[in-house]
Amino acid sequence: MDIPILYEDNHLLKVEKPVNIPVQEDQSGDLDLLTMLKQDIKIRYDKPGNVYLALLHRLDRPVGGAMVFAKTSKAASRMADKIRKHEIKKQYLAVVRGEIEQKAGEWQDYLVKDHQKNQVRVARKTDKGAKKAILDYHVLATANGLSLVKVNLQTGRPHQIRVQFASRGYPLYGDQKYGAKVNKVGQQIALWSHQLGFDHPVKGDEVVHISTPPNTHPWNMWDKRLIN
Repeated sequence: MDIPILYEDNHLLKVEKPVNIPVQEDQSGDLDLLTMLKQDIKIRYDKPGNVYLALLHRLDRPVGGAMVFAKTSKAASRMADKIRKHEIKKQYLAVVRGEIEQKAGEWQDYLVKDHQKNQVRVARKTDKGAKKAILDYHVLATANGLSLVKVNLQTGRPHQIRVQFASRGYPLYGDQKYGAKVNKVGQQIALWSHQLGFDHPVKGDEVVHISTPPNTHPWNMWDKRLIN
């Protein structure tokens, strides 16, 4: 599979993850992105032995867009520190069911993950395993009962965007897990890692790249300038 490279140097590799492939090896046994990238680096640079490539963050299997990996242990350690300190800007685009009354805002919830079911729910602060989840959003446009939304993640909890929107009555288009009542089997979830930005862990300069959703429904309902 041809994986678009957004940025690469000796320390980092930033790519555009295709939809419907796992980020790392899972129970499905399907070829995963991390393995593909390691194989690609090995071939492109004719590297002997094992290739070092560190997974720094995740995207759900059905979600596509910008991801960054570390090619050295120094970069991996420093990027992990940036993630802990919330120094990495993660901006997503999503298409949700319904028209959100408040066109911009910040949402805070506590989320608990059921690891056996791989499902997350909104919980109370005092519930066992509850973790604080914060995002802010801005509605870019609405049409035909759908809303195009820009989302900035302040925390990176599993399924965070999907759960926080669904819990308020705005499930993501195509989301089978948290919007099964309004989405049809086979619809592709409309969630995309749009922008990933941070200061380079070694060089110090700002590294920001944008990944654009595919020109397919429901993304193509809106002017391309809104999603670029």
